[in-house]
Amino acid sequence: MNMKKRGIWVPAYVKALLVMIFIIVTVFFLIVGKSILVPLFMGGFFAILFTPISNWLESKKVPRTLSSFISLLMMTLVVGGLLYFIIGNVAAFSNDFDNVSDKISNYAHDLDEWTNSTLGMDFAIQEKADLQYIKNILDENSSSISNFALKTVGSLSGIILIPVFMFFLLLYRDHLAQMMIMIYRDHDPTLVKMRITSLRKVIQHYIVGVGKVMIILAILNVSAYTALGIKHAIFFGVLGAILNIIPYVGPFFGVLLPIVYSFLTKDSLFYPIAVLVIYQIIQVIEGNFLTPKIVGGNVNLNAFITFLGLLIGGTIWGVAGMILVIPTLAILREIFDLSEETKPFAFMLGEDKSDKKEKPKPKDEIPAD
Repeated sequence: MNMKKRGIWVPAYVKALLVMIFIIVTVFFLIVGKSILVPLFMGGFFAILFTPISNWLESKKVPRTLSSFISLLMMTLVVGGLLYFIIGNVAAFSNDFDNVSDKISNYAHDLDEWTNSTLGMDFAIQEKADLQYIKNILDENSSSISNFALKTVGSLSGIILIPVFMFFLLLYRDHLAQMMIMIYRDHDPTLVKMRITSLRKVIQHYIVGVGKVMIILAILNVSAYTALGIKHAIFFGVLGAILNIIPYVGPFFGVLLPIVYSFLTKDSLFYPIAVLVIYQIIQVIEGNFLTPKIVGGNVNLNAFITFLGLLIGGTIWGVAGMILVIPTLAILREIFDLSEETKPFAFMLGEDKSDKKEKPKPKDEIPAD
């Protein structure tokens, strides 16, 4: 109250201008500092994920430095093994495209026959298709997929900085919590510490929940692709599950690759259609049962903010931005909720809970005059 009395009155249009300037400066800072900020954010999320392991080790009288190093080693083994698996499988695709030109020629022939019998017209698609050109494109792209994957890893950025940031954030996590208490010194320190702990648990629950959903999706995808006889079923199933962490966009690319692959390597159109149908069924199961039950509403971001965040994150930081933006916005929402001055921003990011409340009964309504 005293601060409000001593504060300087600022017109509303000046406040709006200051907010716009702040947004512009922030975006500029995110673009310029991408090479450092991306690994910092990645290291931060890994640190939050592995904090329970460090806490457990420290409860067994393990020094914090050693517990942080053990957590770092575990993260390196898990992520390194996953990247090795993905890049190793992608690099082998070029060997499966030997007879692509013949298959495309057969599809073109079947299409010519269908247009002749159905439409009475001959488009001569088989003769017009430059099959050698198409095969060259496929061969070139398949041989460079591994390079693309490596560049994507580089965009997650500074592969060396990520574990370094993770180690230091684990080592100094109490120091950072104390800093937050000092920033919100006008609030009860116990309450601030509780909110920090709650925020950490929310993010942990989100990341662990997403991980559980990914494992279940991977099992469902691999089982379906194996039943269809799709080669590299394990790779396609795991990749589709990993891409699912990117809302809206990830599932599209997760099914696109096996559809194209089955179209080019199988003798019937049944396989790509079956891949699409089964993948959509799995997505319905994920969206209506798995994610609500396992992940829950802890992130609590509305759909518009999520979609807008994906666009902005992808524009500024590429694939890494699309992965990082959802948990980052969830953290910001919790931080904004700590102060009365920033609670409107928390409300803007979150879902409107008024829709979930029961509608007032007629007797509770305000009587008309």
